[in-house]
Amino acid sequence: MSTAAEEIWAILREVAQSQKETDRRFIETDRQFKETDRRFIETDRQFKETDRKLKELGKQIGGLGEKFGSFTEGLALPSMEKILQQRFGMEVISPSVRVSKGGEHLEIDVLAYANSDINQVYVVEVKSHVREEAITQIKNLLERFRVFFPEHKEKTIYGILAAVDISQALKERVLREGIYVARIHDQVFDMDSPEGFRPKAY
Repeated sequence: MSTAAEEIWAILREVAQSQKETDRRFIETDRQFKETDRRFIETDRQFKETDRKLKELGKQIGGLGEKFGSFTEGLALPSMEKILQQRFGMEVISPSVRVSKGGEHLEIDVLAYANSDINQVYVVEVKSHVREEAITQIKNLLERFRVFFPEHKEKTIYGILAAVDISQALKERVLREGIYVARIHDQVFDMDSPEGFRPKAY
């Protein structure tokens, strides 16, 4: 028969063994937590790197858009100058005109005017691809023009939308607004308004 002392020692050995197993499990759990934490840190680092790359890509795409816009405007200018001088009799032709007044800003791709008997202004908006908002944009420019250019307030103002790409439906919308349409053909802009078109004077 086992004595009480032996039973106590057996119980103590079991407790000690159990304690060791508990310690081992705590150590394993701690290791797993540390591994999980390391993975969270790595995942966070990857998210930040992805975010940085997306922002950089956004900047590059934005820059590309600006360069393409500048390229389109540059492409438009020589042929638009010819049209504005020969067809409409404009004397002064200025690309990329920016004006600020009272905290507000106005930017015109090509501004042309004549001070002679013609006494007219042409506001040209150049677009690589025309969307719905382009019509609102050029109308806004024409309607606000005299506020920013009071020196031309006695002149008749007309609008021209010069487009690399425009759908037939949007072209018809632009013409219904009384705004000329110019289209690119063989890297040259030509007027694309129908015979007998009557532009709206702003």
